[in-house]
Parts: sequence; structure tokens; C-alpha cells
Amino acid sequence: MERAPHLLIVDDDEDIRSLLKAFFERHAYAVSVACGGEEMFAALGRHPIDLVILDLMLQGEDGISLCRRLRGAASTAVIMLTAMSDQTERVIGLEVGADDYVTKPFDPRELLARVRAVLRRSAERPQQAQPSRPKLCFGKWRLDVARRELVADDDTLIFLTSGEFDLLLTFVEHPQRVLTRDQLLDARGLPYATYDAPNDRTIDVQVSRLRRKLEDDPKSPAIIRTVRNGGYMFALKVVAR
Repeated sequence: MERAPHLLIVDDDEDIRSLLKAFFERHAYAVSVACGGEEMFAALGRHPIDLVILDLMLQGEDGISLCRRLRGAASTAVIMLTAMSDQTERVIGLEVGADDYVTKPFDPRELLARVRAVLRRSAERPQQAQPSRPKLCFGKWRLDVARRELVADDDTLIFLTSGEFDLLLTFVEHPQRVLTRDQLLDARGLPYATYDAPNDRTIDVQVSRLRRKLEDDPKSPAIIRTVRNGGYMFALKVVAR
């Protein structure tokens, strides 16, 4: 029997923990809860967690710090819960490796859609590792699709979050072509039709993160170029090996 996806909800509000635990269990998910960082890492040590729903504004160590620590140790998917007015902190959350975020107050059904989208991308990873294109090479980089790794020409391994890898894979599969933000969201399986205007920053932030890892000069990008009133274009030629 297939294992139910296991979620970990990290929030210091007991009512929210209880509400989300009951909601996701009704939708056939296994759910653990934690009120802060110590309980979060203890739960991660006890169970194979597929996705962490992490509140940004926690008492004690905040969600941004916890996400940064988690990203340093594992590639577990993270969706952050943020206050509606905290756009800057939402962007920082994406900067430190969150795969997505949902603003409070939120409809649990929207959070469910986001969880399904992130988990769907994870489930599709084996299908992406096709023998016909195990490595996609561009410039001084090679993207190992089977291992989900980005490697430099000196064999240095570059850490990518799951969201960064999926976005880069979308670019290298459509080189020298202008892709709009909606097309990039759609290719990654995100429900862009439900996104409000501030959430358009999701792609912009992840592009910025990729540029810092790929470009010689991120402020003057030569690999992922911005196309005014269009979106982004991956400028390099890509060769499958």
C-alpha cells in the first residue's frame, strides 16, 4: 500500500495547528505538528517528512532562520505561512529556500492546492530522469536530471532547492525562448491563476537566486536574461549528453 504523504505543520498557534492537522488528515495526509524549531527538528528525525508548512512569525527562532537551517541539512519541501503585510519577509523566505508561501488569513483549500502542487513536482522527479537526456550541458554547467544536481565544469556541486531545480530545468528545456512568468509558474505545476499580484514575485525571486549561482555578474546577467514586458529567456545553447 502506498504511503500517504507526511506533512509537518510548524506554528506556535495551537488553534491553527489543530485546524490544519484535522483538515489535512481529512484529505488523507499523515500529519505531525510542532510549535517551534526544537520540536520541528525532533519530528524530522522521527519521521520521513515530505513537506513542512512553516509559520514565519514564531516565538523564539523565527521561520526564516529555521528554513535556512533546514535547507542546510535537507531538501525537504517548505511552504511558508506569512502575514499579509509582510511582503519583504515573504521574499526573504523564498531567498532562504522556501518552495512557496501562503499569506494569512488563508483558505485551507488554497493551502491544499499549494501542497499538492509541490508534492506533485516531487512525485514527477523519477519521470523527469529519462535516459535520453540524463545531462543537459550549457556554458560551464551541466544539469544532471537523474540526480537532480547542478555541477560546474570543475565538478563543484551547486546546491539547488527543489523549486530552483524545477525552474532551471524549465529554462534549459526551452532555451533561447521567451517565457512569461505565467508560463514558468504553469510549467512548475503551480496554480498561477490563483496568485495575487505580490505572489508574482515568486518567479522573480527564484530567478534572482539562480542568477547568483550561475552568473559571473548577477547584476548584468548573460544566462537568464530579462525581456522587458515579456518575461525571461535562457540565452545559452543547451546540449544533451
